[in-house]
Amino acid sequence: MSSQVSISVPADVPETARETYIQNITAITHGTGRLMLFAGDQKVEHLNDDFYGEGIPTDDADPEHLFRVAKQGRIGVFATQIGLVARYGPDYSEVPYLVKLNSKTHLVKTAQKDPVSPLLTTVEQVVRFRDQSGLKIAGVGYTIYLGSEFEDRMLKEAAEVVNEAHQHGLITVLWIYPRGAAVKDEKDSHLIAGATGVAACLGSDFVKVNAPKKEGASAADLLKEATLAAGRTSVVCAGGSSVDEETFLKQLYDQIHTGGARGNATGRNIHQKSLDEAVRMCNAISAITLDDASVEDALALLKGN
Repeated sequence: MSSQVSISVPADVPETARETYIQNITAITHGTGRLMLFAGDQKVEHLNDDFYGEGIPTDDADPEHLFRVAKQGRIGVFATQIGLVARYGPDYSEVPYLVKLNSKTHLVKTAQKDPVSPLLTTVEQVVRFRDQSGLKIAGVGYTIYLGSEFEDRMLKEAAEVVNEAHQHGLITVLWIYPRGAAVKDEKDSHLIAGATGVAACLGSDFVKVNAPKKEGASAADLLKEATLAAGRTSVVCAGGSSVDEETFLKQLYDQIHTGGARGNATGRNIHQKSLDEAVRMCNAISAITLDDASVEDALALLKGN
């Protein structure tokens, strides 16, 4: 297993919430400081495109598939909207949750309007829900579209989210994607490093970004700038669209061991599988993320060896 790490509690976490913060960060990282985030927020973001259609097992058509995977697979935290947690969470109380506070669909394209994703759920509502339900609500997440003409609104909301979440001992993950008419290359490594630096300035515990991409260059090498720019904010890369398992696991290993990432945030590469396959994929990803397993060992887990 990856070695246990000492926990540095941010100064905006009050004394009354320090123990809660430590318990939450320890639980979702399994004490390693690395995060295996199972992303299940796409039912708003991508509507039903990710859950139904050619090549997607029928398991994925039912929202409960996400919860079955989160329960049976080895994850750090399951990120989704509060409505799904309210509906299914009581039957899956073992699962640690991160509530996604804002979401938008993909119907309005950047060519029509720069993206904006205001709050749908407040931190106050999440804290009340946590206290009333007794569920393991460990954190909150928020998306910023950096470079959008509406970035000022999202930056302000994100700053408030981070501060208020820390007041209650909740862990924060900011999804930050450069996107809008002003952005010429969403996966430019220098721009992604700027995004991780923004997350650091907002005080987030983790930042989720797309892996940088440049023709002829190693994505893991390109990622180094972003992890340096993030400082004490941990960088995790989005899983992106589905690729073959070996390619995905190799990319993840390189992101961590070459690029300096502190985990992953994976959705489609897990849930677009039958339950058994999805659980094994979770376990393979967690082996690399949490146990420092090799790609070969992770593939053996994936194959059930």
